[in-house]
Amino acid sequence: MAIIISGKNAVLKTLKANRKTFELYITKNHKSDALDLARSKSIKIKEVDKPFLEGMAGHSNQGIAAKVENYQLLTIEEALKKEQKNKVFLMLDQIEDPHNLGAILRSCDAFNVDAVIIPKRRSASLNQTVAKVSTGAIEHVDVVEVTNLNQTIDTLKQNGFWIVGTMMETEQTIHDIDVDTNLCVVIGNEGKGMSRLVTKNCDYTVKIPMGGHVNSLNASVSTAIVLYEIFHKKGM
Repeated sequence: MAIIISGKNAVLKTLKANRKTFELYITKNHKSDALDLARSKSIKIKEVDKPFLEGMAGHSNQGIAAKVENYQLLTIEEALKKEQKNKVFLMLDQIEDPHNLGAILRSCDAFNVDAVIIPKRRSASLNQTVAKVSTGAIEHVDVVEVTNLNQTIDTLKQNGFWIVGTMMETEQTIHDIDVDTNLCVVIGNEGKGMSRLVTKNCDYTVKIPMGGHVNSLNASVSTAIVLYEIFHKKGM
């Protein structure tokens, strides 16, 4: 199967990652490093008009789009097989906004997350919007799709993981996270937070200490802050 991605940076980083690219679409007089790289790789290039490209890739396409091989999802078993001491996994409990998922993948790439776990239902999938917002991070972060988050939590615990949920109504903060172990951080839905059963199955929960007058943050911003804290505590 194929997927359409668009935007200069997203297309360029996809080409650099050597993802199979079937065809490149550009508007007249388009110039970019992505176009030059596609030519060097002998990828078929098709000049199209603006309405055609917008119909294919949306309005913010920057004059370029590509039809590429779809992104492959891992199983939890495949992710667990990878040799890595003190793994860091991120579990997304019903993150439905593809812009949030794309931004989260960027943070995961920046802060060395080993795998991102998403549910098959009630979750944004790896689509065109996610690819564009991630600006190439989607090529470097392992994404695991599972049927049931709670069963996956059980599997993780059996493999030595501590499950850390994130919520406002708790006493411990992100400064209390123990990073000297396998760790799975759970980020809840943009509006509702973590589901009841997922919250119950966490080993402990933490919050981001905040001042000011706003008592909540966007899911992708919260994720970045938590992941940076873990990254920092690991001495990176």
